Amino acid sequence: MGFITTIKEDIATVKRNDPAAQNGLVIFLSYPGLHAKWAHTPEHWLWNHGARSIARIFSQITRFMTGVEIHPAAQIGRRFFIDHAMGVVIGETTIVGDDCTLYQGVTLGGTGNEEGKRHPTLGNNVTVGSGAKVLGNIHIGDNVRIGGNSVVVKDVPPNSTVVGVPGRVVRRNGCRVMAESFDAKRHRESMPDPVEEASLLNREGIADNARRIQELEQQVRELTDLVQTLAGAENNRHAKGR
Repeated sequence: MGFITTIKEDIATVKRNDPAAQNGLVIFLSYPGLHAKWAHTPEHWLWNHGARSIARIFSQITRFMTGVEIHPAAQIGRRFFIDHAMGVVIGETTIVGDDCTLYQGVTLGGTGNEEGKRHPTLGNNVTVGSGAKVLGNIHIGDNVRIGGNSVVVKDVPPNSTVVGVPGRVVRRNGCRVMAESFDAKRHRESMPDPVEEASLLNREGIADNARRIQELEQQVRELTDLVQTLAGAENNRHAKGR
């Protein structure tokens, strides 16, 4: 894809995703997230063709100008958008898929304890909220949403929403996640079946209703006994009066 076509595609992405976006010229001139992405293209080319020192120098100039640091070796997909672009850091071995969005203060970094592939891989259509940290050689599946200020250090399955420190999946495939277990060997979350979760919620609701019915039946019995006692006392009083 040509560079001009990429620019047009990226501007269209901003118009689609940012309700504050104005016309194409304003977007072209005033969105540092796009400037950082466009500058990364020649920097990445230089890195892959052996001019790594020059690529690193250019990337630091881009960082100074935009507030975004993307390592020249990082692999960035199409229609990548950094909204409000300030304080974003993308590490050397990071891979970002297509249609991903990052907000300000996001770090796609390493943990300092790994060699080789040290940074995360983001699938397609991933959104990372403000201040979130995605750390280590982990995989974030397609269509994942990561909440602001979350710290994600484990794999995330597709179609999930992650929040918290450390980040945990709270929704998957549109269903609330009640529990999760961690497969340390595979370095990822083993998620429960959403249908099983819904069934568990139904069983809990039925059990609560059964307990409530028992309580109400006990109250009815107690009231019946009290009425009978009061009626007997009233009958005795009338009998004595005669």
